[in-house]
Amino acid sequence: MRYRPSRRTRRLALGLAAACVLAGLNGPVLYDIAADAYHDHRIRRPGYLAENGRWQTVAVPERYRVNTIHAALLHTGKVLLVAGSGNDARMFDAGTFRTVLWDPETGTFRNIPTPADLFCSGHAQLPDGHLLVAGGTRRYETLEGDVEKAGGLMIVYNENPDRAKTLTEGTLFTGRRNGKTFAAQDNLLVPRADKTVDPDTGGVTVTPGSARVYVEAPKKGRAHATGAQDQYRVHGLRGAERRNVYGIAQKLSFDKKDFQGIDTAYEFDPVAERYIPVDPMGEARWYPTLTTLADGRVLAVSGLDEIGQVVPGRNEVYDPRTRSWEYLPDARFLPTYPALFLAGDGRVFYTGSNAGYGPADRGRTPGVWNLETDAFTEVPGLSRPDVLETSMSVLLPPAQQQRYMVLGGGGVGESAESTARTALVDLDAPRPRFTDGPDLYAEVRYPTGVVLPDDTVLIAGGSGGYRARGTGDVLAAALYHPGRRTFEQVADPLVGRNYHSGGLLLPDGRVMTFGSDPLFADADETRPGDFEQRIGVYEPPYLHQGGDRPALHDTRRGRETVALGDSVTYRTGDARSLARMRLIRPGSATHVTNVEQRSVALEFALTADGVRVTLPEEPWLVPPGWYMVVAVDDRGVPSEAVWLRVPADPDAPSPATTRRAPPPDPGY
Repeated sequence: MRYRPSRRTRRLALGLAAACVLAGLNGPVLYDIAADAYHDHRIRRPGYLAENGRWQTVAVPERYRVNTIHAALLHTGKVLLVAGSGNDARMFDAGTFRTVLWDPETGTFRNIPTPADLFCSGHAQLPDGHLLVAGGTRRYETLEGDVEKAGGLMIVYNENPDRAKTLTEGTLFTGRRNGKTFAAQDNLLVPRADKTVDPDTGGVTVTPGSARVYVEAPKKGRAHATGAQDQYRVHGLRGAERRNVYGIAQKLSFDKKDFQGIDTAYEFDPVAERYIPVDPMGEARWYPTLTTLADGRVLAVSGLDEIGQVVPGRNEVYDPRTRSWEYLPDARFLPTYPALFLAGDGRVFYTGSNAGYGPADRGRTPGVWNLETDAFTEVPGLSRPDVLETSMSVLLPPAQQQRYMVLGGGGVGESAESTARTALVDLDAPRPRFTDGPDLYAEVRYPTGVVLPDDTVLIAGGSGGYRARGTGDVLAAALYHPGRRTFEQVADPLVGRNYHSGGLLLPDGRVMTFGSDPLFADADETRPGDFEQRIGVYEPPYLHQGGDRPALHDTRRGRETVALGDSVTYRTGDARSLARMRLIRPGSATHVTNVEQRSVALEFALTADGVRVTLPEEPWLVPPGWYMVVAVDDRGVPSEAVWLRVPADPDAPSPATTRRAPPPDPGY
């Protein structure tokens, strides 16, 4: 008899057939879902975590989300997230400036009143644990075609040797030949003239004092532009001042107007959790680098000034004891955000890394800078010196060995070129010279580099081109092993990081990453990009090795200060397993620049119930300030950090300074 399937069987067969058709139509979707589920399962397995670590994102409540441009770890364990106007012209125009304080231990946030637009400022750790923040934004750029009023640089001269002259914002200047009028956009002080008398002839030479100011035509329209140099009469002056004080300007036109800097400076107090105003710098700076020196003073270099030009080599030093600034006596020109590290004998090493503004053929050669003599010794050997812009530089651990690494980077300006090249140099070599290191995981600009307590360096993210054009974020990360000179690829980040991004080591051994500011959100470059406000946290493999972590117990509450060369003892139940002790300076990162971070090897000896560590004696190796002390066991697993403060050494190298600005760099 012929078999006839039951009604139930027929329904089941039809359902299976339909499912097969749907599966055929949606095969790629089902495969992606299955692949994602398997990937998620795989990266959660203990074996994977022990080799690759894990990335997570922090849930930031909406009222605390900011466009983080700068981040610094404070000795309280909290992280200062500084946005200022956050590269948002609408925020700038509204006078809305943001800073948020994040506590990684408790997961809490606090909004901090922000007194100025600290967007694109510089920052450095001070000996007392305050954070110096200097510079920022006076004016956003205006692209050619969007400029509505003619304007540019006016140099104002004062030939009176007896008195300086103050001019207020809005002061008018009228050309003696062209008859066109322009208004000063800021207050300015024009110093008195310099008068010298020749001792032999008795002749008197007067050199006018000068100051620069950005001026604009009061009205819109191209009829107000000029095409040549002219001398300008200053409105409102009387008597001899009408002759002694005058302006000179070249073409005042509708050219692109660059960002302009401010001279404002603050200290952020981590205990009071507020900004404290200090004396302003002598120069306005936007995109400056601040580097802490061996004596605890801070060097400020480069940046765009109050009229949007790179500061012409006038470099300054901040003294935290007087909260005031003085100039170095000689001028040295550098592009903006140059990577300047405190190196042996108190010299400063410039790796060549920088974040942008400045001519392609000036100030970009790596070298060792002696601040006392102004001598600059070039360090040769870079195979691609033309792709240092937006590269990352790291002082490799331990810092005693004076080995540095340059990672990634690209061509000058909006160049589409990027590189996977790394370069290594040993400053302790008889003739320091760069050599090529292993290639990175991809050709990237803006990679983040963070020194870890196990003497590896985490390298993460970046983009394949200028500001991630065409969604060019690179979702990759690797650990660099300095001893082996090799990279080990680890877990891929969850969030892309490009321009305006960075990372910091946290006291518990994790790494936080922040920021990212792509130009576009799509490959066709039709939709503007969105600033990445999520915070990322990476747990390195050493946090997934199983068992207990080593632990240090500090019994000296209120007595955390330890001088160079002195020893301090910590209790620990893990003394016999300890392989190394590290002294790690908290980082302060922005624009692919974190010259603060360094990990110093500590001599140590076991005691009956703990470990005694001895600090190095060299002030250039351990500049004054707060540090994290970390114990690392024989598996490479670090303890959570305990904090100590290193005071300034009175015998530290201390470059001479002067109150008077040096003349501009001769090649400026």
